[in-house]
This record gives sequence, C-alpha cells and structure tokens, in this order.
Amino acid sequence: MKRNVGTIDRVIRIGIALIIGVLYLTGQLSGTAAVILGIVALILLITGLFGSCPLYAALGMSTCPRKASS
Repeated sequence: MKRNVGTIDRVIRIGIALIIGVLYLTGQLSGTAAVILGIVALILLITGLFGSCPLYAALGMSTCPRKASS
C-alpha cells in the first residue's frame, strides 16, 4: 500500500497505542472497554508502524508532506 500517514501522525498513533497498552497492563482497563480499546490500539500500532491507513486511502486523505515539484 502507498504510504499516507505522516511522521507526526505516526508518532501520535503509536503513542496512543502504547498508552492504551500501559493502562491495560496496569489494570486500569478491564472488560468490554479493554477489548474494544485493545483492538483500537492494535489498529493504531499497525498503521503507525507501516505508515499506511486503509481509512485514509478510502477517504483520499494523506498526512504525508507533499513533494515539491520542480
């Protein structure tokens, strides 16, 4: 897939995923909320690591900087 997630967006996604993971591991999240947020965290982590978001692609969005044309 084409890269459509910029650096700042990637850092934010990975940061949120890590925060959710820490909350889960410390017992702050449990039950249904833990499952739902766990899935969200996994999606954020994967899209952050690979730099490609299927939702952005479907909406025609990109947070990557545009290349300057010469």
